[in-house]
Amino acid sequence: MRPRVLAWAAVAAAVPCLAMAPSARAAVPAANDPVALPALRWALAPGEPCTAASQVTAETEPWTVKELGLPGAWQLSDGQGVTVGVVDTGVATGLRALVGRVDGGGKDCVGHGSFAAGVIAGSPLAEGKVDGVASGARVLAIAATDERGATDPQRLAAGIRAAVDGGARIVYVARALLDGREELTAAVAYATQKQALVIAPATPDAAPQGQGGQPDLTARPYFPAFVPQVLSVAAHGPGGLPPKKAPAPFAPDLSAPGEAVVGIGPAGTGHYLGSGSSLAAAHAAGVAALVLARDPRLTPEQLSQRLIASAYPADVPQLDAYAAVAAVPAPERPHGEPREPAARIAAVPHQQGLRTALFIGGGALGLVVLVAAGAFVVPRGRDRGWRPADSPPDNGAEATRP
Repeated sequence: MRPRVLAWAAVAAAVPCLAMAPSARAAVPAANDPVALPALRWALAPGEPCTAASQVTAETEPWTVKELGLPGAWQLSDGQGVTVGVVDTGVATGLRALVGRVDGGGKDCVGHGSFAAGVIAGSPLAEGKVDGVASGARVLAIAATDERGATDPQRLAAGIRAAVDGGARIVYVARALLDGREELTAAVAYATQKQALVIAPATPDAAPQGQGGQPDLTARPYFPAFVPQVLSVAAHGPGGLPPKKAPAPFAPDLSAPGEAVVGIGPAGTGHYLGSGSSLAAAHAAGVAALVLARDPRLTPEQLSQRLIASAYPADVPQLDAYAAVAAVPAPERPHGEPREPAARIAAVPHQQGLRTALFIGGGALGLVVLVAAGAFVVPRGRDRGWRPADSPPDNGAEATRP
């Protein structure tokens, strides 16, 4: 949401500890051999069969978990009490990773909506270690495409309104369109009035065709991401680098993991591998659910700025789940119990902790130096009557403090 806020350092006050610095940014994809996972699709060709269950299961933790600082964030929030509208290809019923937490589920022939819902709110399965971001959140499934995955501005606008009317405080929109500014701006305004934040990819997952049938990677506005009230999210891969041969984002608000993302399919317990800004936006929607669950009073503007302000500073600020959640004061306890102590927040390790720790450590070292200098200078100054070191002795009365 423009204008951007880059005051990431402001969250340092919520994390006053140096003992939690982990290793640097992860650079290993989720599965032992991620190429072996079938590729996620965002649309199907005419006559192509619906996406089947994957027969491959990722057994190792996805790189995105540590990249976002999720282990620390989960100590503070799981998204419980928040409903996220997933405006996509639909969400299949009966998915074990989302059991009991999907409203409006049905058929998802393409599988993208089920994958995105799993990224946002999936629970880990016994067969693998793939986690969603906010495993306590509910998903409101809104099918805004036809069975093949084709869509248009009218479908997306109707999907946004339906998600808000269904009680979603966060609305994830999976698509980025070159047209539809008027319809989608009106739908976003409706969502904002109803206290719902719309989160959308800054670019499509596949670049439009340019001259000669080649992908057109030119940065340009896409909708609804370019609507000012929308949190626009671009993708980055392991190491924080933008994906190769991906459409260039136009004025995104945030960057989030969107390359080599492992997630669930529309059936079974196997996994798929996907890339694109739509998955970066799904990660942002999950983190928004964690933050909103911790403080449900946040307005859409405040929630959006919380994610931006707590992000790691870069050309495009990079989403940091732990910093975003830790910056929100703990909710009041029932029966007048006190808020949880800051020490609990400080003790939780997370992927971005090294950056925060170094920032705080510099300030702490400076404070120690000042205190030590004061312990030396003040007594000597008092002994000299606060005269310069090279001034002659004063035979008069000794200076006194008021």
